[in-house]
Amino acid sequence: MKYRYIGKSGLRVTPICLGTMTFGSFSDKKESFRIMDKAYERGINFFDTAELYPVPPSAHYAGVTEEIIGEWLQGKPRDSIIIASKVAGAANGWFVPPIRHGLTAIDRFHITKALDGTLKRLKTDYIDLYQVHWPDMSVPIEESLSVLDEFVKAGKIRYIGTSNDTAYGLTKANETSKHKNLARFQSIQNNFSMLNRRFLDELATVCKKENISLLPYSPLAGGVLSGKYNQKVLPIGARFTKYLNDPNPRMQAQAKRFVNDKTLDSTERYLEIARKYDVNLTTLATAWSMSFDFIASTIIGASKAEQLDVIFDALEYKISKELMQELDKVHQSILYPMG
Repeated sequence: MKYRYIGKSGLRVTPICLGTMTFGSFSDKKESFRIMDKAYERGINFFDTAELYPVPPSAHYAGVTEEIIGEWLQGKPRDSIIIASKVAGAANGWFVPPIRHGLTAIDRFHITKALDGTLKRLKTDYIDLYQVHWPDMSVPIEESLSVLDEFVKAGKIRYIGTSNDTAYGLTKANETSKHKNLARFQSIQNNFSMLNRRFLDELATVCKKENISLLPYSPLAGGVLSGKYNQKVLPIGARFTKYLNDPNPRMQAQAKRFVNDKTLDSTERYLEIARKYDVNLTTLATAWSMSFDFIASTIIGASKAEQLDVIFDALEYKISKELMQELDKVHQSILYPMG
């Protein structure tokens, strides 16, 4: 296994990270344990979660994912596993979290409440990488970083990161850390896949210049790049099948961003290329995500342990220059299919 470092930190992680947002919803505890066991046995040392998980977020189930992971962690050498979690972002953004009465913010009170809850559910006394799930447009970044810095100094957090942020937001935070001598974001966790290459426009430059690592999530574009939505009938039980039938407009909008004419057309072309090169598209899409030098670890997910085999094949798969050029041509012909 080849390891990579996150940013300028001492976190030495595997190039694949196990995402856990299905644990407790799409995957029950028994299946979640099977998924974690399989990843751990394969040598994966990096697990990502959040106080809001599982998805879809709900007040009733929030925190269940961390509880499942915490139970599984017992009996494992704690320092053999890099655990990342997240404090829910601000309620003034694109989504009002169904926790703490919908009043979340990245301030002292909410960071403290969130971290204490996460540590309790995970049954651990520290988090290796603690991330802001999405930015707060009201609380000054200096205030947020100051609180996180205190928890780093107290030993409850080793390093910090951000998620779903912009080039401006990441740069502003990084410069604030420099000038105020505060712990800095070592990573950013954003959506990135062959169907969503927006990160390459600006954020990739920030990451490379400042040595901040991307931890891309949804390398399969929510499962779209598996090809399962390129069928005459939507797959039963699949996430976006459920979201498309959900009365919540936000859920429907999210599903239509991932499953639309452009994404399905692009996926069909990627499927043809994968067949030509005799590689599973899931393997190829994962390997594509892992191929960039500003990426430390690609976050993958599964609802069944058996789904991991074809994903883990990406650890050994190398994309040739010719294959990469063919993949790029698909994007050039159908720009930004996810908008």
